[in-house]
Amino acid sequence: MWMRGGTSKGGYFLAEDLPADPAIRDAFLLRAMGSPDPRQIDGMGGADPLTSKVAVVRRSERPGVDVDYLFLQVFVDRPVVTDAQNCGNILAGVGPFAIERGLVAARDGETPVTIFMENTGQVALALVPTPGGEVSYRGEARIDGVPGTAAPIPVEFRDTAGSSCGALLPTGNAVDEIDGVPVTCIDNGMPVVVLRADHLGIRGDESREELDANEALKARLESIRLKAGPLMNLGDVRDKSVPKMTLVSAPRNGGAISTRSFIPHRCHASIGVLGAVSVATACALPGSPAAALAVLPEGLRKSLSIEHPTGEMTVVLETDAAGAVTRAAILRTARKLFDGVVFAD
Repeated sequence: MWMRGGTSKGGYFLAEDLPADPAIRDAFLLRAMGSPDPRQIDGMGGADPLTSKVAVVRRSERPGVDVDYLFLQVFVDRPVVTDAQNCGNILAGVGPFAIERGLVAARDGETPVTIFMENTGQVALALVPTPGGEVSYRGEARIDGVPGTAAPIPVEFRDTAGSSCGALLPTGNAVDEIDGVPVTCIDNGMPVVVLRADHLGIRGDESREELDANEALKARLESIRLKAGPLMNLGDVRDKSVPKMTLVSAPRNGGAISTRSFIPHRCHASIGVLGAVSVATACALPGSPAAALAVLPEGLRKSLSIEHPTGEMTVVLETDAAGAVTRAAILRTARKLFDGVVFAD
């Protein structure tokens, strides 16, 4: 089943329908997507990392969990399939897919789907609209980066801190210096290096195309990323899609912070769901590059509008009395695009 999940798009497969051997599975997915090729002309991929993604879903045997979800990023122009990261956008389609495939029984009105994310060991709870016991994709929820409206799918994340790196702040510091640039290395669901745009010589409101054409900027970001990888317990990240690199600047449209994210070598059209959670958390860290620029609301429950090139993404953080983030949630939408057979002969 091909689905849009959040601002991403990809193939959703039952685990039992894919080869059990990871090497054979990955070879199949490369052929199915048409990689490696910048246009992915011989496959289903959309010539962009955001449309070259895969969800592998199975009924879970874990107590209190409905389904297990493995995310795979299929590189566009390289013969690489990686499970080194999660994807909160594709996650938005896992609940509807699980109900469509009969892994979870639909309730009348709304169906909760508890999802174990195999990549990081996290658990998420998605609430899927199911009027009359059937998944509905129609609704009035709007998310930036997706035209029109759709049914809302709230997704709550649990136990996200350090899911990939072993700690919320894997270096032990709110601020480190790499290549002379102050950075926050953080993992609250997605490993991200947060740094100020003006420390890299840009404003932070440039278009995606302008930043993608800035080879000097990308080279400097990659140098920092390669050094951050081992510091974040990720090892050599030369062939990995994490950590993501997020340049932050003061908000321009009434939000909490403005962002430009690299994933990791191309500028994101928006920002990843879990990346937004990590950046929002960095905004709440005293002394961090993000905190110095962020405009934060008062109270223990904060709605932070994370501005990005095509709009904003709202992250809801709950904090304890000491200011530590205890819970994060986000609103996404999804849509079933087609259900059929993909060939990779």
